[in-house]
Amino acid sequence: MDYNLGDLLRRRAAISPGHEALVDLAADSRFSFAELNERVNACCHALQGPGVHKGDRVALLMLNSVEFVDCFYAAAKLGAITVPLNWRLVADELAFILKDCGAQTLVFGSEFAEIVEDIHDREAEGSEISNWIEVGERAQRQAWAASYDDLLAGADRSEPEITARGDDLVFIMYTSGTTGLPKGAMHSHATVNAALLTVLSTIDFRERDRNLIVLPLFHVGALMPIISTLYAGATAVVMRQFNPAQMWQVIESESITGTLAVPAMLNVMLTVPKFQSRDISTLRSVISGATPVPVALIEKYQNIGIEIHQVYGLTESGGPGCYLGPADAVAHVGSTGRGYMLTDIRLIDEQGNDVPPGEPGQVIMRGHHNMVGYWNRPDATAETLRDGWLYTGDVAIRDEDGFITIHDRIKDMIISGGENVYPAEVENVLLQHPDVADVAVIGQPSERWGESAFACVVRKSDALQEAALMTHCDGKLARFKLPKGVTFIDEIPRNPTGKPLKRVLREQYPGPAAE
Repeated sequence: MDYNLGDLLRRRAAISPGHEALVDLAADSRFSFAELNERVNACCHALQGPGVHKGDRVALLMLNSVEFVDCFYAAAKLGAITVPLNWRLVADELAFILKDCGAQTLVFGSEFAEIVEDIHDREAEGSEISNWIEVGERAQRQAWAASYDDLLAGADRSEPEITARGDDLVFIMYTSGTTGLPKGAMHSHATVNAALLTVLSTIDFRERDRNLIVLPLFHVGALMPIISTLYAGATAVVMRQFNPAQMWQVIESESITGTLAVPAMLNVMLTVPKFQSRDISTLRSVISGATPVPVALIEKYQNIGIEIHQVYGLTESGGPGCYLGPADAVAHVGSTGRGYMLTDIRLIDEQGNDVPPGEPGQVIMRGHHNMVGYWNRPDATAETLRDGWLYTGDVAIRDEDGFITIHDRIKDMIISGGENVYPAEVENVLLQHPDVADVAVIGQPSERWGESAFACVVRKSDALQEAALMTHCDGKLARFKLPKGVTFIDEIPRNPTGKPLKRVLREQYPGPAAE
């Protein structure tokens, strides 16, 4: 567990120098392991120029690309800490994260230049960023933003000195919190190495595989797979964003053997006209997470020769948690499977006692892949990590065969299109409207997204309408967090301590959500 994550790329390049490591489809670029490692080394020396040192935070606001991979592994070799940013967030949300983590360097794609310029101009936000680096050429790049290509041009490609390893942090990934403020889950070189070990000892992964990465790399569900792919000596084929028709085309043209997709994506892919006319025979399996895959969807993919492997995990666990293989998916429909090879799973009651099969309990997990803690949040860390166990906040039932089925979320989290939406965050924004007296946000089932946010609002004035609330939220919340519907009620039902009874609201407003 003591290996530097970036140095693992060097080691792989020494073993498989000529093997194709990465394909950046949008850039029409291909790189062997030796070429990719040399790019990473150039990025290391380029970042050292502006003064990136061990322990510094390097934020990345980029679509999936070779430059993202360059920066991630370069920061790892330097001992710097990568902070992947969710590019679906608005300026307020991004500014909070940048300030909270104290990032000194922001590398951003030209697609996000406008929002970055907004953040740069916010002197009152107290940003510590001194290095602004833009990837991609624009005719009107701001003078304060350096060109990524210019920095790399002619940069030294020799191996940098490795001083970080083991317990040194390698990335901080922000996840929404129940209080409405994002928390940065800290992972070290050791926790990521442990995640690699338990993933690759659980899931069928082969050296000559070609893995299509389409989920955004700011998610642990994409970052860990691309790390696993390169670690194993396989080929990562990277798409900028999800496009169902393009996915089938790429599966054929690149001889893809595996990919990752949440159930909402799997549904949409089956609607692509004449997709079965393509040669997709190389595609052996699809890994899916976020929500259980309906048995009808599993069977549709089985009928075209594609296995669905289901996984359950958290940003805080570095990805691994539970795994359900295709052989058990139909017999245990709705289940999230059993623990990974090197992951211990327990279900406990409120007193911390293990519950018997058939009884609900909170899922807690133990493994060396669990996060170090939350950045600058010792209170939240102490609540989530206890005696080596990660308390997930998910309620599940285990059957007699050990298969776990998630039934509820203690923290009321909504998963929309694979993205985590915490009701408290949406509620905080809605409460800022002067005509909102009280609000509770719940999830409603959505055929397209899995779940969508739905707001139950107590208004001060009958003049307040749903359209006004939507306008109020626009720009304050990422699009995937916006409520898909609103109902106006006289009172939010609460228990004697004042906690909203969201179970009651879910029964009253079961959905489905508006699409």
